[in-house]
Amino acid sequence: MKRTDDFETRRKHLANLTEEELKARFWELAEKMVDPMLEMGRTHTTPAVERSILLRMGFSSLEAKPIVEGVIAKGLMPKGAGNVVWRLSKKLGVSPREAGLALAEGKHWDEAETLFEERG
Repeated sequence: MKRTDDFETRRKHLANLTEEELKARFWELAEKMVDPMLEMGRTHTTPAVERSILLRMGFSSLEAKPIVEGVIAKGLMPKGAGNVVWRLSKKLGVSPREAGLALAEGKHWDEAETLFEERG
């Protein structure tokens, strides 16, 4: 039975490649596909993404909501809510959970802002 697809035509440019060259070609093309997604991840975020990050850091949705709202109000969204919590915890010498809960209660927001002013 003869195949009716164009597989043989499409694979001609790959036919002479070794197994290692095929693997290298695969990873080259995979990187071309993934690079734009990684760049979007670095440069774009949303409140939902930031809440999701906080949830993965161990905060409940009720705790994450005021943290993200504070991050938005202070203009720190480009820094990332998780990053704000983590850096504040380092500055205060407490766990990220303790720092996040303090932020959720409205404490230490001025210190959180200055963390990023110091770094430029």
